[in-house]
Amino acid sequence: MKKHQWFKQAIIVGMCTTIGLGTLMATGAGTAPVAAASISATTKGQNLVNFGKKYMGVRYVFGASTSTTRSFDCSSFMKYIFGKYGVNLPRTSVAQSKVGVAVSKANLRPGDLVFFSSGSRATGRNVTHVAVYAGNGKILHTYGSPGVTISSMTSGNWKRTYLKARRVL
Repeated sequence: MKKHQWFKQAIIVGMCTTIGLGTLMATGAGTAPVAAASISATTKGQNLVNFGKKYMGVRYVFGASTSTTRSFDCSSFMKYIFGKYGVNLPRTSVAQSKVGVAVSKANLRPGDLVFFSSGSRATGRNVTHVAVYAGNGKILHTYGSPGVTISSMTSGNWKRTYLKARRVL
């Protein structure tokens, strides 16, 4: 008799749960408003990356002026493309690495700034390069030849020299 009573209660609880969850899903109650914010931030980040891709091949010049689009260095390129989306970044990659909020490598989304310790000034800990995460393990940046380009950050130099990421959008 106790087995029968337990089974009956389990059926009732299951039906109530199904009805309750069905009602929540049908009315949209309980859905997270953060989802819409994430979607718009992701879209904004992807739009920023797409805008930056228009400059593919523009030559790299260390210390390039921020008042021209004829050449960029890594931080002037970030300052320029983010500026078009209302984000006024500082001039250097070191200063840019201190704005926004930290984001883990596992949670990167298009539009996040990513920082590296690479090149002749690198010590392994200091920021010497900045790029924008383009999605799918790729970064949009400028570094030497061919100038503005897309690189993989899941292998080679960029995987080895990755330091951190910041979200500013």
